[in-house]
Amino acid sequence: MRLAIFDVDGTLITGKSTEKRFIAWLLQQGCLGPRQFASMVWNVPRRFPVHGRHVFRKNKAYLAGLSQQVVAEQAARFVASLPGTEWIPRSLEELRGHRERGATVVLLSGTLQPIIDALAVRVGADAAFGTICDCEDGRYTGRPPVRHPFFHAKGELLGEICSRHGAKPAEVVAYADSRFDIPLLERVGEPVAVSPDRALASWARGRGCRIIDHRPPLPQDSPGAT
Repeated sequence: MRLAIFDVDGTLITGKSTEKRFIAWLLQQGCLGPRQFASMVWNVPRRFPVHGRHVFRKNKAYLAGLSQQVVAEQAARFVASLPGTEWIPRSLEELRGHRERGATVVLLSGTLQPIIDALAVRVGADAAFGTICDCEDGRYTGRPPVRHPFFHAKGELLGEICSRHGAKPAEVVAYADSRFDIPLLERVGEPVAVSPDRALASWARGRGCRIIDHRPPLPQDSPGAT
């Protein structure tokens, strides 16, 4: 495959989403205050008619008023602080293997662009597509994102990614963990499910897709084990 696309949360990195952890990081660094939280809360009822149950995923208003440069610097520090234990070894092995075989490696995630840019540097990816938030005069406005690679938007971005890197969808292998990634996976030549949720696991098995599971198996005597 000429192009390898990797989701981030649940695919390369385990635990809570990188964006949620970054919000906690910004709090610890004293970057967030009443203005940011007021903007975030105010945006929920205003955007709900458009985004429905996904309104919280779409709400990036906690960045309102923050400098792009400061957020980029904090994102780089945050990613550098992620311990090695947070990374999924099997997925990193797959990524390095594609890179060694000469494939273009791209990260694609709904996490913030400054975060995914720093992640791309850390793992040696060639490009990164994340959430681009609205800015004005070098500061975040709190308005809806300009680009948010989530659910169907991920699949829609495939054409742009392929065009930019000179590949066809049939020449793409994509790794992801969630049912929300199916619109992307169903368009590529080789979809790979990584520790998938129930819906994605069912979809992958039905199509004979490769499944990678980094989660330890349940002990035979544990509740729910069969």
